[in-house]
Amino acid sequence: MTARTLVIAAAALLAAGVAHADAVRAPAPAKTVDVARFYSGVWIEIGRHPMKLTDGCVAGATEYKPVSATRIEVLDTCHHGTPAGRLDSIGGPGEILDPGTNAKLHVSYRLFGLFPAGRDYWVLDHADDYSWFISADPSFRNLWIYTRDPHVDPATLKGLIGKAQALGYDTSKLEFPAQP
Repeated sequence: MTARTLVIAAAALLAAGVAHADAVRAPAPAKTVDVARFYSGVWIEIGRHPMKLTDGCVAGATEYKPVSATRIEVLDTCHHGTPAGRLDSIGGPGEILDPGTNAKLHVSYRLFGLFPAGRDYWVLDHADDYSWFISADPSFRNLWIYTRDPHVDPATLKGLIGKAQALGYDTSKLEFPAQP
């Protein structure tokens, strides 16, 4: 194989990889988010796709505190092992990436207080009364279901799982951590 052929083959593989990466992005958020109603108070993590970061975490929650029209202070918490277990938390400043729609948030965390780690969250859908929302990262890998109430009736949970499935997510991978 000549050098020219190798360069063309590498470029074709790169282009195919980029096209594939674009093809597996999360769906666009369905609704505009009211900053004052959504990004304030505590949301309870009802369901999630498993990830190493949340192994052993139950009774998870995210607390939002608005700082300005586009800045949100974020604090994620969970209890280790049981709802009465050791409290773990991580937080950081968030920035709304799509002012006006307000459904895409980038949070800048610091792992162990030292190492910067950013994460994007998209609010794919939410209740009109802001009682639940479905969130994902843009890569289509991670999915979360949140409510304001830690005790969701089975019919509501089934409906939320159905909504996540309709968005294209494999809901068979969802785990439902214990709640207090």
